[in-house]
Amino acid sequence: MCGAEDSLFKTEIEGSTLTLCRNCAKFGKVIMPIKEKQDIPKKREFQRAPLLSKEEISQEIVENYSEIIKKKRESLDLKQEDFAKKINEKVALIHKIETGHFKPNLVLARKIERFLKVKLVEQVTGSASTPTATESDSFTLGDFIQEK
Repeated sequence: MCGAEDSLFKTEIEGSTLTLCRNCAKFGKVIMPIKEKQDIPKKREFQRAPLLSKEEISQEIVENYSEIIKKKRESLDLKQEDFAKKINEKVALIHKIETGHFKPNLVLARKIERFLKVKLVEQVTGSASTPTATESDSFTLGDFIQEK
């Protein structure tokens, strides 16, 4: 009732079960003690990765990703439909990737890499820059949202 958090007790007061400190618990019937605060493990706090200086290491999809994917898929005698089923993606997406109309994100590129056993993602060291518009040079709603 007072808000103290040192030694807590599960207490019944007028039909309600409350978690109270030692002083407030005397106004009701103590059902059981609760572990003291230091016995309760703290929640893990996430540590931020150190900010990189002007040089930043990032991963990017190689320029000729569409050619690499198409050649490897054809060398395995797979149709686009079969390949799409094997990696659990839509045929239309595979078609757009192979024609170069859609650049896969890193997660999809890694999935394709694992299946086809090819290299699509490369490490790039460059200067830190601000995000720009998407591949088609058009803006999305996310480009206009400002975080506080």
